[in-house]
Amino acid sequence: MKLPFLKTVRWNRTWLFGVLAAFVAAWFLFFDTHSLLTKFELQKQKKELIERTNEFQERTAELEKKINDLENNPDLLEKIAREDYGMRKPDETVYKIVKTE
Repeated sequence: MKLPFLKTVRWNRTWLFGVLAAFVAAWFLFFDTHSLLTKFELQKQKKELIERTNEFQERTAELEKKINDLENNPDLLEKIAREDYGMRKPDETVYKIVKTE
């Protein structure tokens, strides 16, 4: 003889397991430290950091080339000293020309 309330109990148990499974899935998808959202954010940060690293490597290569040029080219060093820092040779007179428009 089957009791009618067992179907209700079984349905409630199935419903309870479904809710529990949904909660566990939501927890691992959104709230856990290893969730998919966290993983996507970390991937985005990783991509940005790789891009920044590449930019810094390019900038470093440019600066190393400039340093190499300055060490090996005394004319370039003299040009920078004269134009950027206003240096002159001991017996030299410098005239500054101001453009007026």
